[in-house]
Amino acid sequence: MKFKKLLYTVLLFAGCMSASAQTPQTETVEEFNHHWFVQGQAGAQYTLGEICFGDLISPNVQVAGGYQFTPVWGLRLAVNAWQSKGGSTVGDAVYKWKWNYVAPTFDVTCDLVNLIWGYKPNRVFNAGILGGIGVNVAFKNDEAIAANGQIISDLRARAQAPSAGDVMYLDKLWGGTIARFMGRFGVYADFRVSKRVSLGLEVNANTTSDMYNSKDASNLDWYFNALGGVKVKLGKTTKMVEKKPCCVQEKVVEKIVEKIVEKPVEKIVYRDREIIKTEPLRKDIFFTISHSDVSRAEMVKVEDIAAYLNKYPQSKVTITGYADKGTGNAKINEKLAKKRSEIVADLLVNKFGIASSRITVESKGDTVQPYEQNDLNRVSICVAE
Repeated sequence: MKFKKLLYTVLLFAGCMSASAQTPQTETVEEFNHHWFVQGQAGAQYTLGEICFGDLISPNVQVAGGYQFTPVWGLRLAVNAWQSKGGSTVGDAVYKWKWNYVAPTFDVTCDLVNLIWGYKPNRVFNAGILGGIGVNVAFKNDEAIAANGQIISDLRARAQAPSAGDVMYLDKLWGGTIARFMGRFGVYADFRVSKRVSLGLEVNANTTSDMYNSKDASNLDWYFNALGGVKVKLGKTTKMVEKKPCCVQEKVVEKIVEKIVEKPVEKIVYRDREIIKTEPLRKDIFFTISHSDVSRAEMVKVEDIAAYLNKYPQSKVTITGYADKGTGNAKINEKLAKKRSEIVADLLVNKFGIASSRITVESKGDTVQPYEQNDLNRVSICVAE
């Protein structure tokens, strides 16, 4: 008999030592995924010089392909090309010329908006800086050669140049095709049109050797490009990742079990605690902008809630609807959030046969934003326990 008393005491102690642990639940978050992109741009170039600003403007195009490694850092191969212009003023006469070039560069891009404020997949505006190195391949400098000859002819006519021998007014004059090392830095801005397409503006400054415009200025030559165009992202740009919130409390139900131990003279009742642990279930059902219908992918989560409620007949579910603060207004978002919670409740009742008395429907409108990312707040959060 003493052995039985000892056994019951050990069982009672083990039951008291059973604690409810926190049960992590998962939530789905949209995160950045590294991807390729292509880009096409067109605009104008200004080649630094001493004649009128408008006389040094020329057409410019650029195509690029690259890889976005992180929300902040990317690398691209850009090919910039078309035309540069130069000129010189001699007395009252202005001489102008143009030539063609192709300039491939490797550029590193840094998205300052994502760096400072963090990545958001549906952000409308992004901006950053870029820097790179490459080669400028220039050709068709015939107009500069002709301008040099005309300047010398005019100077000779005014007896300001030797009448015989080869004379070079443009002392950095070149012909044929010449390749020169170059550097680049610039700024850019992108405006999101869709998940894959954005319209962009770019301004970059490019520097190369003093021979570029055929004139000796004892410093580097510069040209500046202002471009606008389209950027297209390729492949999977984002991915859905399940993350665990900090903590979710677990409900502990205690069940009292009576056990009777008989003695020769009296009956002693020992009470043991049996801890039944019920893990709460949380499912976040996401919606598209301005909609309250449940997609096929999200319907799986509704089925999981119904299965849980059927497995635990005493359990209930609370459905809270939300709307994102970034779109609409407070009045519209209140109605939309309420409709998102009610549609989930209707599915549980009418499609899965769950009693409406086991369902609590709530709405927070856009007054509460459970997620940091704006678009993820188009959600109904369902907690069953």
